Amino acid sequence: MEITNVLFSGVGGQGIILASKILTKCAFDSGYMVKESELHGMAQRGGSVTSHVRFGEEVYSPLIHKGKADFLVALEELEGLRYAFYLKPDGKVILNQKRVVPSSINPAVAPYPEDVKHQLEHMGFHVDSVNAFEIANNLGNPKLDNIIVMGILSRYLPFTISTWETVIKESVPVKTIEINLVAFGKGREIAEGKT
Repeated sequence: MEITNVLFSGVGGQGIILASKILTKCAFDSGYMVKESELHGMAQRGGSVTSHVRFGEEVYSPLIHKGKADFLVALEELEGLRYAFYLKPDGKVILNQKRVVPSSINPAVAPYPEDVKHQLEHMGFHVDSVNAFEIANNLGNPKLDNIIVMGILSRYLPFTISTWETVIKESVPVKTIEINLVAFGKGREIAEGKT
């Protein structure tokens, strides 16, 4: 099996690190060699956060080279554009339709990019776009974006549903297990509708 490269991007507070830890554990529990590396930046202040996850039969470096990512999981639109150069020419983007405008930026000077999905598709990437924040709000917990997006990602990876669910149960606070599993299921439903 070739190495699968997944890059997560977003801003502080979106659960990027939790999402990458869940993927790492799923890969490990499924018998793959797996490496992970994360960059927090100014995470607690809404700054850029990325995490690299690589799994396969033999993986020696945790970092994904530019132009080699199979998947870009972007929990924020601008961060999706910012890290698109990591994708392979036929790479897949799972894009959360969420905008977090940096407080230090004057929108009159540097406007937020319009139609990020279209821009990514114009670059040649396949984009699964979802408003995970809205779905999370409808479930009663706006902090489930990352788990909904993981549900979408799970449709493209070789791990069983039971592996995903077990790892989620082990990774989230006990009182939130049920709602996280529901959110994961919603993401899978969305992906099934697109495949």
